[in-house]
Amino acid sequence: MFYQSFVLLVLCIILSAASPMIVADSGVPGGPYLGQTPPGDEPILFAPNIISDGFNNRDMAMMPDGSEIYYAVNMRKFEISTIMTVYQVNGEWGKPEVAPFAVDPDFKYLEPTISPDGSKFFFVSSASDSNNNDIWVMDRAAAGWGKPRKLGGNINTDVSETFPSITNDGSIYFSRASDDPSVEYIYRSRLVNGKYAEAEKLPDNVNSGKTQFNAFIAPDESYLIVSVYGREDSVGSIDYYIVYRNDKDDWSKPINMGAKINTPDGQQYSPYVSRDGRYFFFMSTRLPSDSDSSNEGYSYGNLAQVHNSPENGNSDIYWIDAGIIEELRPSSGQ
Repeated sequence: MFYQSFVLLVLCIILSAASPMIVADSGVPGGPYLGQTPPGDEPILFAPNIISDGFNNRDMAMMPDGSEIYYAVNMRKFEISTIMTVYQVNGEWGKPEVAPFAVDPDFKYLEPTISPDGSKFFFVSSASDSNNNDIWVMDRAAAGWGKPRKLGGNINTDVSETFPSITNDGSIYFSRASDDPSVEYIYRSRLVNGKYAEAEKLPDNVNSGKTQFNAFIAPDESYLIVSVYGREDSVGSIDYYIVYRNDKDDWSKPINMGAKINTPDGQQYSPYVSRDGRYFFFMSTRLPSDSDSSNEGYSYGNLAQVHNSPENGNSDIYWIDAGIIEELRPSSGQ
């Protein structure tokens, strides 16, 4: 009973800390991408101390015009996971707040994605006492998003389905657990006459590891970025791989995205490319490469600063120029 009450207290603190959608002194810079300086060909933290803030931050989704940003925050110990949002109105950003549809403490919310045309919002949810995840969807309404509904049986089954990613024609790519819950595969379902067809498990070039999950598909289906565990060419425990697709639905061999993206001591499992195709966002648990080992000694102040800052061992969101996607493309043109 105490544990449940403590979990609710922690969640209430998170919710009470959420600021109104737009406040004049939000402190968030104006301009695209929260006013952040765009990255080059090396990854940098995205919006440090705004989105990458010391919590476990992961998953990215944006409206096509960039005016709404969504991401997930979780506290694994307390089985708390919710979706945060930042809105831009008249060029002004508010502070991050819990998304209105993700406030019920009886459920976990994560892995938001928005269809390329901005008309639908997909996310993953499960009851707080269950490890079985399902994919949900909402339609765009006049004032935000409509009522969530669970996708049908061709998508959701009696095992977990996670990490939806949507193409221009409405097809959905997602992860599905096997009989062994620790092993997942990437599936695809085509949208036919407004309904999802039976999902197909994608070929071995996509499902190439001991387990794979959380795949981002390009809206035109020209490439797929997937988190894979158990390959011999891995840099770390879980790495991002990219697989290219041609017009005949043939998939290239998976290519490790390299040491810029994957780290030996980190885990990487939430990819996203901005709708303008310019930036690759990814979650990683890496530590700072230039950690300051000050000689001033420990104090409560500097310990608290590390604990409440990004790159403290929790997951953060990074971004890099998406030119790396074309740089890795095989010379065959696939």
